[in-house]
Amino acid sequence: MSRSPYLKNQRLADVIAAIQVMSTYKFYKLDFAGWSMRITGVESNADHWKTVFVEHPEFFRLNSDKQKVSLVWRRSYQRNFHVDRQQPLTREQLENLPDDERDFRLSRSPLTNNDTATLIATAVDLHSRAIASEQEKRWLLPSLVTILAVCLGAILKSWV
Repeated sequence: MSRSPYLKNQRLADVIAAIQVMSTYKFYKLDFAGWSMRITGVESNADHWKTVFVEHPEFFRLNSDKQKVSLVWRRSYQRNFHVDRQQPLTREQLENLPDDERDFRLSRSPLTNNDTATLIATAVDLHSRAIASEQEKRWLLPSLVTILAVCLGAILKSWV
């Protein structure tokens, strides 16, 4: 069984930061450098953020060509949020949009504060569970070694 990515240094903080930014930014999907710039202010951290996104599919999804990423929860919303007007559009408004606006100014609605808080609480819970699981493994190994030593001692004693 592999080690949880939540046990990596600063991982919980990175996941929370990504959730906060990705849940509220006007565009729901960006490339890795774009999210890196939005989250940390530096595009050069794109590889780091790609690793975070790939290792946490419970929150983040890559698009079909694996070049852009979005928050899973936001992908469940319709793509009817006009980023300039800061509001969802009706079906009629969508039909009347010029093609360039439909292609470049529509996104999915940002999450509410409660939705974002729910995702952050889930990340904290998953982190806590990963720590608890790791602690169980630490307790289990010495116990198994002790049992093995006792059994081996009994076998050796019976031969003597």
